Amino acid sequence: MPDRESHEDPSQRNDSRETEAERRRRRAQFLRDLAEARELRDRVQPRRAKVARLRHAMRMRTFRW
Repeated sequence: MPDRESHEDPSQRNDSRETEAERRRRRAQFLRDLAEARELRDRVQPRRAKVARLRHAMRMRTFRW
């Protein structure tokens, strides 16, 4: 008896495309929220943000390509 789950019908492929689009939409929303949270944290804690920027600049200067 053949396994029915191994065969994909066209309706399942459309669902997978929709879920892929939905996943991208959710990821984009998450990244926007994350960026907004970082900006808020930087405004609330300017000293910590400045130190983080300086550390990042130091890492970029000492990074070897």
